[in-house]
Amino acid sequence: MMKPPTRIPLRFAPRLFQIPAPVRLIHSTTTRTANVDPLVGTGPPPEAPTTSGYQRVERRRRQAELLKAARDIRNGKSKSTALKKRFWDDVYVKEVDGALQVHLDERPLRHPLTKEIVRLPLSKGYLAAALAVEWDNLTSVQEATKQHLIPLTSLVCRAIDIQTDDASDTPEASKIRTAIATTVMKYLDTDSLLCWAPPAGPFDLKNDAGESLRDVQKKTADSIVSFLTTNTWPGVKIEPVSDGHSIVPQQQSEGVREVVHGWVMGLDAWEITALERAVLAGKSFLAAARLVVEWSEGAARARDLATVGTFGADEAAKATNLEVDWQAGQWGEVEDTHDVNNEDVRRQLGSAVLLVSGDGKY
Repeated sequence: MMKPPTRIPLRFAPRLFQIPAPVRLIHSTTTRTANVDPLVGTGPPPEAPTTSGYQRVERRRRQAELLKAARDIRNGKSKSTALKKRFWDDVYVKEVDGALQVHLDERPLRHPLTKEIVRLPLSKGYLAAALAVEWDNLTSVQEATKQHLIPLTSLVCRAIDIQTDDASDTPEASKIRTAIATTVMKYLDTDSLLCWAPPAGPFDLKNDAGESLRDVQKKTADSIVSFLTTNTWPGVKIEPVSDGHSIVPQQQSEGVREVVHGWVMGLDAWEITALERAVLAGKSFLAAARLVVEWSEGAARARDLATVGTFGADEAAKATNLEVDWQAGQWGEVEDTHDVNNEDVRRQLGSAVLLVSGDGKY
C-alpha cells in the first residue's frame, strides 16, 4: 500500500529552501533639510499666462510675413534693397572698335572684378548672342551675382583673365595657364575613356550587336585616340590606363606626357578655357581634346579635316557617360538623377564648343 505524500506547511518553506531575506540599503550620507528662501514679493501673485485664439492667429500671421519677407529677399524682390529688379530693359550685341560687345541698354557688359568692358572677337558672333540671351533671362541684379546663373559669362571672363595674365610682364606671367595645364594633365592618367571593364563572361550583358561593355569602350576609345594621334599628336602612342586586370591606373610614358603638355601650353586663351571646362565636365582629357580640335577656329584645329561637326557635344557626352548609360540600359534610369546629369554634361560641353568656334563653324 502506497504512503500518501508528505505535506509541508507553508510556514516551514523558507527554512527548507533557504530563501534569502530582502536586503536593505544603508546610505552613509546625512540627510539635510531644504533651505527655502523667504518670499520677498509684495502684492497678489501674477495671473497664469493664457493664449487666446486671436493671439495664436496674430502670431502665425507675423510668422507668415517674416517668411514672405525672407523669400522676397532671396528672390531679389524686397522693397528695401536696390537689387530688387534689373536696371536694363533690352540686351543686344553691338560692334564697337573692331570687337563685339554685349550692351544692357546703353551700358556695355563689364568684367565683374576688373570692370573692363567684355570684348569678343568679331568671329565669335554666336558666343556673343548666347551671352546676350543669358543676361536677357535674368530678372534681377541679384541673380547676376550668382555664378550658376551666368555660367557663360564666367567662362568668357576666365578666357579674358588668361589673356591678361599671358600679356603681363611680371615674373608670374602665365600663372593661370600653367595651373590649368597641371590640372588637366592629371586627367590623362585617369581618363575615363582609357579605363576598360574586364573581358566579358558568359553571363555578362551584351548589346544588340553582340558587343560587351569592354568592346564598346575599346571601340570608342580607339576612334578618339586614332583621330588625335593622327591629326594632333602624330607618332604618340596612348596606352590604356586600366584594361580591367588591375585597379591601379597606369601612367602614360614621359615622352607622351611631354608632347601633350606642350600642346596644352600652346593653346590660345579661348581654347585652353574650353579644354578646362570640357575636361572637368566629362572627366576625360581625350574627349575634351577631341572636341576642341574639332571645333576650334584657332591653331588647335586640324586643318586637313574633310568634315566639320562630326564630333560635337552630344557625341562627347555619350563617350564620357558610356558606362553610366550601359548600366542604365540594364537596370533602368533613376529619375531626376541620370537625366539631369546627362543634360548638364551636354550643357557644359556645348559651352566649350561655343567658346572655341567661330561663325564659320556652323
